[in-house]
Amino acid sequence: MTVPAFEEYVPAGDCTCAGCAAQRRSAASALPMRYGGHPAAHGARRALVLVTAAGVVLSTGVAEAASAPGDRAAEPTGAARADGTTVSVDPGIPADEGAPLTPADEGAPLTPADRDPGSPQGGPGPLRGAGASGPPSSIGTTLRKTSRAAIIDRAKKWVSAPVPYSMSKYWSDGYREDCSGYVSMAWKLPGNEWTGSLAKYGTKIARAKLQPGDILLFHNPADPTKGSHVTIFGGWTDKTHTHYTAYEQVKPHTRKQTTPMAYWTNSGKYVAYRYKALSSDSGVSTKAFPGAGKFGPGINSTYVTQLGKMLVDRGGKRFYKVDPGPGWGEADRRATRAFQEAQGWKGKEADGIPGAHTWRHLANGTGRDIPATRSGQGDSNSASKFPGRGHFRPGRSNSHVDRLGKQLVKKGYAKHYLSGPGPRWTEADRRNVEAFQRAQGWRGGAADGYPGPETWRRLFA
Repeated sequence: MTVPAFEEYVPAGDCTCAGCAAQRRSAASALPMRYGGHPAAHGARRALVLVTAAGVVLSTGVAEAASAPGDRAAEPTGAARADGTTVSVDPGIPADEGAPLTPADEGAPLTPADRDPGSPQGGPGPLRGAGASGPPSSIGTTLRKTSRAAIIDRAKKWVSAPVPYSMSKYWSDGYREDCSGYVSMAWKLPGNEWTGSLAKYGTKIARAKLQPGDILLFHNPADPTKGSHVTIFGGWTDKTHTHYTAYEQVKPHTRKQTTPMAYWTNSGKYVAYRYKALSSDSGVSTKAFPGAGKFGPGINSTYVTQLGKMLVDRGGKRFYKVDPGPGWGEADRRATRAFQEAQGWKGKEADGIPGAHTWRHLANGTGRDIPATRSGQGDSNSASKFPGRGHFRPGRSNSHVDRLGKQLVKKGYAKHYLSGPGPRWTEADRRNVEAFQRAQGWRGGAADGYPGPETWRRLFA
C-alpha cells in the first residue's frame, strides 16, 4: 500500500477565505499550552498520528506481527489490536492519551503553570473573529505601547456597549468576554490571557501608587474557580483612598462603579500591577490645568471645548443641546457645577468654574460622575427633599423606600439585594445604605445604614 501524501500550507494572517480561516483556527488550537493551546488539542494531534501509524502497520506488516503472537511489547505505540482497542508502550500512560509531551512537542518541558487548571475565565488563547490574525505572540515579543488614557478609553467602550459576560464568547474586537479578556483588550495584548498569566505583562506596584489604567489582580492557583478576578483601576473616589472607580467584566455585563479597595471579597489577596509597555506620553492624564482664566463668560478657547467633551464623558451630556464648542456658555457652567457637586463640594468649590482639582478629576478619569436626575434638569436642586427618618425603619413600607433602593442600584450600591428593591424596608436596604455612607468616609453612627438628610442629598445629588 502506498503511504498517503499530505500537503501542508501556512495561511496568510490577513487572508479571509474559508480555508485560511480554518487553518488559523486549527493552528491556534494546536498551540503549546504555555502559549495558549489546550491540552486536549495535543492529545488529539498525537491520536491522529497514532491512528495513521496503526493503519500503515495493519496494511503492510500483518505477516511480521503474526510471527510474534502475544508479544505485546512488539506492538507500536498506540497500535490497534484485533478487538479495536489501542495499547501504549508505557503501561503508566492511558492508551487514549498517547506518548508523553516532549521538548519537541512543546519547545520546553511542562511545568505546573503550563497546565490548564480550569480557570473561571477560560484559558489563554489567540484573538478570535475580526481581531484574529493567527496564533498569539510569545511573551518575548515586544509589547505594543499604550497610554493610560487609551487604556481607559478602551475600557469605557465595553462599558458603553455594554458587552455581555461570557467565558466562551468573543466580542467583535476578538477578545474574550470575561474579566481577563477585558483586561487583555484594555491593555491591547496580542492575545487573550487569564488571571494566571496577566501578571507577566505587568510590573507589581504598591496600592498607594495606583493610577488609572493599572489593574488589581487576584489569582487563586490552588483553585482558580474560587474568587479569581481582575479589575481596571479608574482612579480614587475619595481623599482617604478607601474606594476607587473599578472597570470590570462581570455578570451580566461590563460595568463601572465605585468599589472598596481592593474588592468586595478577598480584598487582601489582590495585587496591583502596571502595564510593562506603558507609554511615557500618557495623554490627558498628565495635561496640566491651563488656569482659571481660560474659562468663564466671554472666553473662547480650545480648552473650553476640551472641558465640555470631558464633562459629556462624565455624565454631563444632558446640559448640552449641541456638541461642546470653544465659546464659554451657560451649559458649560451648569455641567461643571454638577460635576463639582457630585464630588461633594459646596459654595465656592462648586461655582461652575473649573479649578485645578476639577480639571485633575476630569483629565484623569477620577472622582464621581455626574448623576442622572429624575426631572432631567441640570442643577442638583432638582433632587427631592428628604422625606424624614421615620420612613426608613423595620416594618415600614412606602414609596420612599422604593425610591431609595432604586437610587442605590443606580449608584452601584446594590450588593446586598437578592431581589428587588421594593417598597418594604429590609436589612438589605440598611446594609446598602451603610455601604454608601462608608464610601463617603463616614464611620460610627454616621454610617449606621439609616438615611438622614445628608445621605439623601448625596444619594440624589
